[in-house]
Amino acid sequence: MDKISYHPNAVEKLLIIFLVVQGLMVASAGNFYQDVDITWGDGRGKILNNGQLVTLSLDKASGSGFQSKNEYLYGKIDMQLKLVPGNSAGTVTAYYLKSQGSSWDEIDFEFLGNLSGDPYIVHTNVYTKGKGDREQQFYLCFYVDGRPIREFKNLEGAGVPYPKTQPMRMYSSLWNADDWATRGGLVKTDWSQAPFTASFRNFNANACIWSNGVSSCSSNSSSNNNAWFSQQLDSSGQRVLKWVQKNYMVYDYCKDTKRFPQGLPVECTVKSRK
Repeated sequence: MDKISYHPNAVEKLLIIFLVVQGLMVASAGNFYQDVDITWGDGRGKILNNGQLVTLSLDKASGSGFQSKNEYLYGKIDMQLKLVPGNSAGTVTAYYLKSQGSSWDEIDFEFLGNLSGDPYIVHTNVYTKGKGDREQQFYLCFYVDGRPIREFKNLEGAGVPYPKTQPMRMYSSLWNADDWATRGGLVKTDWSQAPFTASFRNFNANACIWSNGVSSCSSNSSSNNNAWFSQQLDSSGQRVLKWVQKNYMVYDYCKDTKRFPQGLPVECTVKSRK
């Protein structure tokens, strides 16, 4: 199961994205009946095992999805995912945080399906104030402990919006994207393999719940339960981040000069000067 963690952090002004792939894990988790709503799919999304498991399925007629009941402003949010096995080409299993409105913030993981035996690619993106186009892609890293794969620093002083004011829900979905997902759309979905199924367990949100315009925890919280509030990458974490990006990154928008002929985005040039 892939364990995904978000660490949106307002105090240290750093958003860290972690990826872990784990086969067996004990985790403190809630109950899906209490934590999420199945939002679409006409019965293709199911909560099973007394609320300990969610499955999403995709066939030629439709995919499916769910979302968290709560909105979160800051926090550490974990989920274990079991991706579509075998020939999953053309499918996308998405897991992301998103706020509402036309000027939204969003943190994306999209797992791009593969042919049997080929590696999955995790497609990441960060939207701030409705602007995305910050894609990075990685081959999955197989480890038993958390490894940072991406960071997004607060560069508001340079004019880059930062996702720190809009509460977001957690969403997940399984859908068909064979126009672009696998090898740029060259490999299409094999519907003879349908229905495709992805599974989810151990959703755990150690986070500030947003309700009626008020956060459930203060911005200066430093208790053990909210240790993520002061979490940042130390020198060891920075080395691991660089190692993952060197060995597993397959696309970085900050290096795509053809895509940005008028100049790379501001956050790319600021980062390169450090």
